[in-house]
Amino acid sequence: MDRLDTMRLFVRVLERRSFTAAAADLGLPRSTATEAIRRLEEHLGARLLERTTRQVNATQDGEAYYRRCLSILAEIEDAEAAFRNAEPFGLLRIDASTLLTRTFLLPRLPEFLDRYPRIDLQIGQSDRLVDLVREGVDCVIRVGEPPDSGMIMRRLAMIREITCASPAYLERHGTPASPDALDGHQAVGFVSSRTGETLPFEFTVAGNIREVRLPGRVAANNSDTAADLARLGLGLIQA
Repeated sequence: MDRLDTMRLFVRVLERRSFTAAAADLGLPRSTATEAIRRLEEHLGARLLERTTRQVNATQDGEAYYRRCLSILAEIEDAEAAFRNAEPFGLLRIDASTLLTRTFLLPRLPEFLDRYPRIDLQIGQSDRLVDLVREGVDCVIRVGEPPDSGMIMRRLAMIREITCASPAYLERHGTPASPDALDGHQAVGFVSSRTGETLPFEFTVAGNIREVRLPGRVAANNSDTAADLARLGLGLIQA
C-alpha cells in the first residue's frame, strides 16, 4: 500500500470510526488495514488513533494529520478532475441549524442535486459546536463569529438579525422602539453550545456593538425551538 492509499485508509478509518468498516469500504482485509495504520504511526513517530472496544478516535496528532490528509487528497482529486473533466462525486456531509437549513439550503437543494448528479448529501441539523474530525462532517454552516480553529473557513453571506416577538406579546408588553426601551421586557434565551451560557441581545448603536441582557423564564439551545417559544408569546427573540 503506497503513501496515498494509506492516507485514504486513515481518513476512512476516522470517518467510519472503525477499522472493520473502513477496510470493507476499501475492499481490504481488516488485518491489512490495521497493519498499514501501525506502519504509518511508526513512520511518523506519533500515535494517531485511540482504539477502544467500541470505536476509533483521533488523538491530537491524529486530528492534525487528518486535516493534512484531507487537504492533500482534495488537491489530488482536483488535479485529476481538471484533466478528466470529471464532475464532483461522493458523499457530502453538511451540518447547519434547522433555520438555516429550512430557509437557505432546502429551497436550493433540487438545483444543487441537478447540477451535481454524482454527489449524495447527508444533512445534519443542530446549533451545537460540531467536531468535524470526530463526527466525520465535511462542512458546517453557522451564523456568527467563528471560534479560533485550524479549519478552513469562508464567509458565505451577511445576515442581518432582527429583534422580534409575537403579536400577542407586543400587545401585552408594548413595542420597544430602541434598546433603551427594553426595560420591563422578557427574552426567550438562546443557550450557546460553546459556553453553556445564555447569549445577550446585540444591537449596533453608532457603529458600536451594544449588549443587552434581558430576564427570561425560558431558554433553548435550538433555534427552531427558540422561535416557537417566541411565537407562543413568551418573550422577545433575536433571529
